[in-house]
Amino acid sequence: MSTESIFQTHLVLGYVAWLLCFGAYILPWLKSMDRVKAHRAIATLHSFRFFGLVFILPGVVGPNLPTSFATFAAYGDLAAGLLAMLALVTIRIRQVFWLFVVAFNLVGMGDLVLDYYHAIQAGLPARADELGAAYAIPIFYVPLLMITHVLAFYLLLRPQPNAAQALTGESTVF
Repeated sequence: MSTESIFQTHLVLGYVAWLLCFGAYILPWLKSMDRVKAHRAIATLHSFRFFGLVFILPGVVGPNLPTSFATFAAYGDLAAGLLAMLALVTIRIRQVFWLFVVAFNLVGMGDLVLDYYHAIQAGLPARADELGAAYAIPIFYVPLLMITHVLAFYLLLRPQPNAAQALTGESTVF
């Protein structure tokens, strides 16, 4: 099998495995919470996106990893992670919390979509060996991030039972 075929197979199977896990364990757990707690859990996961800086760390990734992919991916992840952290530290100020929840999801999902675009433009699937130790990020971590962004947008866009609960984010189970 070629490097490209292995990488694409890993990527697809990463999504399949996470969707199976998500459906069996994570979604029922998140459904048992009110919306604030569910978004807090999602923000906690995304707060670790600072780890994406590894894409620009010499010795971890190969020297020929396309910079058009690596630099954007690294700083996009950092931005999404910092916004997720800001959501977490503002949980008691609900209007600010919701602002950061929307921001980290917009920035985070935009980053992932643009990372896919940059990866394809740079021919990364055929050069996946240049990811080095960071290979696990697009295979293992990115599918979970994308799935949780989709869920977060679903929760944000879903109508809430009444206006008072919408403003406070309290006592709403989805």
